[in-house]
Amino acid sequence: MAVSIAGTASESGGNSSGSVPSAPVPVAVARRRWLSRTLGLSAGLVLPALLFALWQWASTNGSLSRSQLPTPASVLDAAGELVDRGMLWTHVTITLQRVLIGFAIGATIGLLVGSLVGLSRAASRLLSPLVQSLRAVPSLAWVPLLVLWMGIYESPKVTLIAIGAFFPVFTTVSAGFAHVDQKLIEVGRAYGLRSWSLATGVLLPAAAPTIAAGLRLGLAQSWLFVVAAELIASSKGLGFLLIDSQNVLRTDILILSIILLAILGKTSDFLLSLAERRVLRWV
Repeated sequence: MAVSIAGTASESGGNSSGSVPSAPVPVAVARRRWLSRTLGLSAGLVLPALLFALWQWASTNGSLSRSQLPTPASVLDAAGELVDRGMLWTHVTITLQRVLIGFAIGATIGLLVGSLVGLSRAASRLLSPLVQSLRAVPSLAWVPLLVLWMGIYESPKVTLIAIGAFFPVFTTVSAGFAHVDQKLIEVGRAYGLRSWSLATGVLLPAAAPTIAAGLRLGLAQSWLFVVAAELIASSKGLGFLLIDSQNVLRTDILILSIILLAILGKTSDFLLSLAERRVLRWV
């Protein structure tokens, strides 16, 4: 490192214009990063490829019937059938809409209540025991009560998804604010920051990674709760398609529904992770 700096300095001194020639190091670093990302992506595809090969083998070796485990080609044919009937995108769209609306509501409330609990000891003593108790309630246990209160249309479905998103966001946000390094708070107060300015200038940046992780957990939980939500008198959605295909013994459509839920969940998590990286750069 010292030789490189000295060499650069001597070249700079010998150059009449005073400009430093560009070094090839950034190109090498970019190549290494590209190679690392490519290898990481390839490694992530190994297990799905093995599972696909195992699925193909298990569905064709005669140990399981086609009704128990259809071939990958049969699942693709089922997808084409639903596309031709104009049903597949309808189910995908309505499920995606429910998840996004429910997540937005649940995450917003989780951020607000979690921030209050994390910043206030009195609020923590008052709210934390109740919220942590309700967190243990299974998703299906909410269904009868929501139907009784809200009927059988969209409101109980979105509410159930919002409940699923709320608890991870609340837990991580409250913990993130509560465990901010006290030295940072003392430095902020030494510079005259109080209340709102202290929260936005010190606490929020310090807790930002934890908050981002909570949002991703809340989104994942929303996808888990959407299947339970679409059990509530639904006629559309991937959760409905999942249960309906079981009732009519269409295992190919059942597996297709599971694959679509996995793809949508992973895609939404990836997009949220991209937004997280950009926001954390600004914080």
